[in-house]
Amino acid sequence: MLQEFRFDGTRILDLTQAATGAGLYADDKKALKAKTDGNLEKLAVLQEKLYADGHEGLIVVLQAMDAAGKDSTIKHVMTGMNPQGVRVHPFKAPNSAELKHDYLWRVAKCLPARGEIAIFNRSHYEDCVAVRVRHLENGLGLPGRCLTGDDFFVRRYRQIVDFEKYLYENGVRMVKIFLNVSEKEQKKRFLERLNNPEKNWKFSKSDLDDRALWDDFLKAYEDAINATATACAPWYVLPADNKWFTRYLVSEILVRTLEDMDPRYPVMPAELEEEIPELVARLENE
Repeated sequence: MLQEFRFDGTRILDLTQAATGAGLYADDKKALKAKTDGNLEKLAVLQEKLYADGHEGLIVVLQAMDAAGKDSTIKHVMTGMNPQGVRVHPFKAPNSAELKHDYLWRVAKCLPARGEIAIFNRSHYEDCVAVRVRHLENGLGLPGRCLTGDDFFVRRYRQIVDFEKYLYENGVRMVKIFLNVSEKEQKKRFLERLNNPEKNWKFSKSDLDDRALWDDFLKAYEDAINATATACAPWYVLPADNKWFTRYLVSEILVRTLEDMDPRYPVMPAELEEEIPELVARLENE
């Protein structure tokens, strides 16, 4: 199932044709929710092994239109993991200090150590999507030579591919997920936020400004995904209208990625293992 949502540079994504709902899988809702529960149990064990092993780190990038369910996905899929080995990093509009550095600087500060998992709620891809749609590149304080020549965003795509390959070659994997919500479902969720006092805080007036630029954002995401989808840092474009289905797919992606990383508990040194009976006896005889 995952292969139909995976993009690794071998085929072109057309977001206008990509699924936003569960489709034919809707009839499997009960079974897939049960599989999600099973995957969460597997994730808890795999994450513990990853932390103990300490040989690879993992970054999970979540990108989406507003109200696609990034926060709830993080909450539900990561719920069984040990907070000691997982960090969630939200990337909002860069502050003045961040704007004084290259756009990957704030990302580099949040890279996971080997054995850890970093969840990026938005990421460096905002610098190819939001900056492009809102035409912000001329306000970044860059020298003129950085704004001329080849297309500004084509250069950024190349830089990102190089950056992600560098991470992979140095023990940090990256899985990139785009939650593909429909315009209709986004409207429904915005109305829920406005009509529910407990969800009002999630809504910003600027959300409607971005919604008015829906086609521009969709095109920017499509171009960024097609330009940066690689075998070592693939994209998964997941339907987001049915949250239960999205959560199942994300849990499946993480389980398969961690299984491929194959983390293992460290083996006790032979000389210490020989002393176990003596150590146990000492403790029991205290």
